[in-house]
Amino acid sequence: MAPVIFGCLLLAVWEILVRINHVPPYILPGPLLIAETLYKDFGTLFPSLLITFRITVVAFAMAAIGGLLLGMLFASSRWIERSLFPYAVVLQVTPIVAIAPLIIIWAKDTQLALLICAWLVAFFPVVSNTAVGLNSTDRNLTQLFHLYGASKFQTMWMLKLPASMPYYLAGLRIAGGLALIGAVVAEFVAGTGGTQSGLAYRILEAGYRLQIPRMFAALVLISLTGVLIFAALSLLSRLILRKWHESAAGGH
Repeated sequence: MAPVIFGCLLLAVWEILVRINHVPPYILPGPLLIAETLYKDFGTLFPSLLITFRITVVAFAMAAIGGLLLGMLFASSRWIERSLFPYAVVLQVTPIVAIAPLIIIWAKDTQLALLICAWLVAFFPVVSNTAVGLNSTDRNLTQLFHLYGASKFQTMWMLKLPASMPYYLAGLRIAGGLALIGAVVAEFVAGTGGTQSGLAYRILEAGYRLQIPRMFAALVLISLTGVLIFAALSLLSRLILRKWHESAAGGH
């Protein structure tokens, strides 16, 4: 209850300060006005939220699968890891805002461009965490598998993948939020309107029209979506690890 109580107190102080200082709503709306705007404009904002969420989920799924496969490839060959990993780092450290315009130009479909941008942001944490987890497998157990004549596939499937699961799931929790950030940033750069507009465009639209309460309402939806994604992935991680790993079994 502590976060809930603190959040309520923070919102109450925000509302009181806005009313006492008579701050105009086009500068800083109060929480009550934001909630009222969210209720009134929900019919417009929710379809845009679904578009942004769809891009986020698809990009996250691609990052989860591709990152796992590439991480396994890195762990199977040091030469491949040394050859390809620096390029993965380059993609990670390059701001998505800088390359998003190029992707939007090169991709014929705007939705595809947004998907690529979100995937690029979410991809690296999964690859990095998976590779670290696979390479952190107990060497004594690896040598034991080798002693009993296990193949590379059997060692990977029966030993290294289960041992790397906490690292992989931690990467997924990071990638979930980054996929949402990537989708929103790409929508800002694309600036597409119409029926296929995501929440980022609704924020831009509200800003151009000085509808600041509506902008805050859209921001609330984005924040809640990010929290739900993180909570769902944390729950998944706990369900998978709770019976055998200390990171999830500590509370029992």
